[in-house]
Amino acid sequence: MPKITINHMEIEVDSGLTVLQACEIAGIEIPRFCYHERLSISGNCRMCLVEMEPSPRPVASCAMPVADGMVVYTNTPMVKKARKSALEFLLINHPLDCPICDQGGECDLQDITMAYGADQSRFQENKRAVAEKDLGPLVATAMTRCIHCTRCVRFSTEVAGVEEMGATGRGENTEVGTYVEMAVSSEMSGNMIDLCPVGALTSKPYAFTARAWELRHTETVDVLDAVGSNIRVDSRGNEVMRVLPRLNEDINEEWISDKTRFSYDGLKRQRLDRPYVREDGRLREASWEEAFAAIAGRIAAIKGAKGQKIAAIAGDLACCESIQALKDIMNAFKSPHMDCRQDGAMLDPAARAGYLFNTSISGIEHADLCLLIGVNPRIEAPLINARLRKRFLMGSFSVALVGAKVDLTYAYEYLGSGPRTLEQILSRSHMFAELMDAANRPMLILGQGALARADGAAVLAAARDLADQFAMVSHDRNGFNVLHKAAARVGAMDLGFVPGEGGRDVAGILDGAASGELEVVYLLGADEIDTTFLDPAFVIYQGHHGDAGAAAADVVLPGAAYTEKDATYVNTEGRVQQSRLAVHPPGQARPDWMVLRALSQALGQKAGYDTLEELRAQMIRSNAVFAELDVAAADRTAKTKWAAFGAPGKMNGSPFADTVENFYMTDPIGRASETMARCTDTFIVPHLSITGTDG
Repeated sequence: MPKITINHMEIEVDSGLTVLQACEIAGIEIPRFCYHERLSISGNCRMCLVEMEPSPRPVASCAMPVADGMVVYTNTPMVKKARKSALEFLLINHPLDCPICDQGGECDLQDITMAYGADQSRFQENKRAVAEKDLGPLVATAMTRCIHCTRCVRFSTEVAGVEEMGATGRGENTEVGTYVEMAVSSEMSGNMIDLCPVGALTSKPYAFTARAWELRHTETVDVLDAVGSNIRVDSRGNEVMRVLPRLNEDINEEWISDKTRFSYDGLKRQRLDRPYVREDGRLREASWEEAFAAIAGRIAAIKGAKGQKIAAIAGDLACCESIQALKDIMNAFKSPHMDCRQDGAMLDPAARAGYLFNTSISGIEHADLCLLIGVNPRIEAPLINARLRKRFLMGSFSVALVGAKVDLTYAYEYLGSGPRTLEQILSRSHMFAELMDAANRPMLILGQGALARADGAAVLAAARDLADQFAMVSHDRNGFNVLHKAAARVGAMDLGFVPGEGGRDVAGILDGAASGELEVVYLLGADEIDTTFLDPAFVIYQGHHGDAGAAAADVVLPGAAYTEKDATYVNTEGRVQQSRLAVHPPGQARPDWMVLRALSQALGQKAGYDTLEELRAQMIRSNAVFAELDVAAADRTAKTKWAAFGAPGKMNGSPFADTVENFYMTDPIGRASETMARCTDTFIVPHLSITGTDG
């Protein structure tokens, strides 16, 4: 390890680091614009200049690797003058837009100019003007402010894998933008806003709505997919103004998807803010007492064993607290008819390892081969796809796909479209089996497209056989992974919200409701089902948006969205995380567990808890995994048991299908969002027209 001297202080650092990184280890701040620790080095802003013996000129510390015996100074007159000169040049053409710029108050250029800049400029020339670029409905541009740091270019190329951004022209005529006039077609394009050190790229939906110092910050988690990205919700009053990423190296690093970042406007549209009861075919406003009385009266009217006539379905955004509370009500009526798998995925609740992303998201970086089965991670989990791309760029990483051909932003070997290919690999008649044998740390990712079908249980068993046969599971790692799309799915499976003995799954519940065998169906935010089957039944819908479930309901109970309650969610890798209340629910809406607790009392089945802490203690009694927060299955001291799961049988030859048609509208919040509607018009509708799948 080389030893270097920085400002007369000797430190020892790892080989391969740059001088800038060494200075940060030593606790010395080096200003920069173009350098970012997750992007390649460009060395073009010249703000990170330092003095180094025996060089007669300042050296760009971001591009200079450390060497043993190096002597560096960061605060000499030469360095201070060089930084002032660099800023002076950067500000030659930068407009004085601070009063109207959305970056004001959190702008790197403002902060660095205050700390390192001069108090006046020697340049009197007219500032240049640059035409704005149309990057789509999410990212606003003011390219006259651009200082050509190229962070956005490097992010789109290296992290997002969409090579659409670049710099054209030379010298003063250099402009950053798309090579051709087009929107940036990435599910992670909003991260360029965070990366931009000036106000050249800002958020279109957030433009001119608030200032940074007006906002209250709440650290929470995202629930619009199953990754569990760590986010910060910024609010003013009782309104969510924006959503930003929060650093978590194990999950999302410092990125979030565009759906996570921009669909927040759906939180204030089509909201359920009071109870409703259906009378004469129409929903009318009601009080909580009327709504509970209608439910209690209908259940009391059931003849015979009530438990056999009542069913419940948990939706994709439901929190663990509400799922536990609803399960307790179902258990009180001795009903085995409950399920959380709206899409019909044949997940086996018997073994936790059979429905988790066991490798962990960060563990992807240690694998050397990945087999994708019936999954499109770019659409279903953009952050996991970004991690796969990151591992691919490291080298010595093979990716293969069984399923529909898609653009994953990295090269992969296409093996086939359906189960027949899995059978060939298992029998070792497929050439890819040799590559799997040669891999030291192989992994597979099984998607809902392979599980949400009639032979899903057989596919699950075949995937487990693959993991066994090709040594994906050992004492220190598990390469078998299920990628979920729903934030509620793993938590509900952990809590046992699945059919009991003789119980019906989602398909069975819908059939039972259609035939009249089930008289009451409780939908806990369940909107992704065919509600026409529910017409003969008495339907209770509890949720936060007037979506499909509410339209089919006889009683509507308003609940709280994920930004409006303290709640628990379990992500696809089995990591228990808690969200925080950022704003209060609208109107008479209440956190879901409170609604269910009050309902249980009205039904004469009083819950055994009165506080959130008591309810969480009940969850821990249901499953001990809830006792530990922020621990992935791969990191638990007691490894997830590797037991038999799935149901071995014959797989049909039909190809695995994509399960997400529109990335931007997979949930009630996205469907209520005007921003997501604009994204659909820009990115999805033209694609459907080109491919001829628009009917």
